[in-house]
Amino acid sequence: QVQLIESGGGLVQAGGSLRLSCTASGTTSDYDAMGWFLRAPGKEREFVAAIGWSSGRTYYGDSVKGRFTISKDNAKNTVYLQMNSLKPDDTAVYYCNAGGEAISDHVEGGYYYYGMDYWGKGTLVTVSS
Repeated sequence: QVQLIESGGGLVQAGGSLRLSCTASGTTSDYDAMGWFLRAPGKEREFVAAIGWSSGRTYYGDSVKGRFTISKDNAKNTVYLQMNSLKPDDTAVYYCNAGGEAISDHVEGGYYYYGMDYWGKGTLVTVSS
């Protein structure tokens, strides 16, 4: 089993920044990448970003490219999401996820992130206008 605990959510004004953290514990050999998803009110879950645990490859959703940065600290089993230039549309519950990377000839860069059924409880980010 894998346990994921998020922190760092809160209320911020548009244009501001927040940093989310997610620390993993348990059977960490079950996954080799970690990522973030969000669920905005009344909308479907959306991929935000991911990072390969060994590879260091990063993946971003189109809506956050250039504004958000994902990073990791292997020694702490922790992944971070630095969110800059926040917009009211970024308001959502952000969930940490553990998963893996796979090879594909059909995606840019040749690799993609896939999520496994390991989720944190989520942390709320609210961006005011």
